[in-house]
Amino acid sequence: MSELYSIPIERADGARTTLGEFQGKVLFIVNVASKCGLTPQYDGLEKIHERYAAQGLLVLGFPANEFGAQEPGTDAEIQQFCRLNFGVEFPMFAKLVVKGSGQHPLYAYLTRVFPRATRKRGAARKVLRKLIHPKSFTGESGEIAWNFEKFLIDRKGRVVARFPPDIVPEDPWITETIESELAKV
Repeated sequence: MSELYSIPIERADGARTTLGEFQGKVLFIVNVASKCGLTPQYDGLEKIHERYAAQGLLVLGFPANEFGAQEPGTDAEIQQFCRLNFGVEFPMFAKLVVKGSGQHPLYAYLTRVFPRATRKRGAARKVLRKLIHPKSFTGESGEIAWNFEKFLIDRKGRVVARFPPDIVPEDPWITETIESELAKV
């Protein structure tokens, strides 16, 4: 069994669980924030969830407040915001720390086993370069670069892809990677 499945996590309602609850599914793990310029990606995440859930994909949202304090709300406020503004139905979890002091074991694991986000050739990256320290942006530090960084986990609990924050969930690069993993049984 993958080490990933034993990592304890907390749902937004306070219930404790592990990712083992989702064993056998393809997981799309995203650190999210409600007051970020990338927050409209919630819409794309919900579309991905709706499109692929029946095939075994689960989008999992993990609110974090490390980037410009862009997730200041309580877990209940975050849930309400996501449902009212974006119709989010995919599982959301309690706010956690994705980098630096107090980093949650989930993100310590993800960034250790897949330290760099894959760069999309030819993608314009000027917006993020202005916001993010260059080493974080290129993934040299191994840390999460910004809100809405995405990890794809296969059915066996292996991290198979890491997408940078500025690539939207419904980008063909992401959907093709998801479809490839879903096709594997």
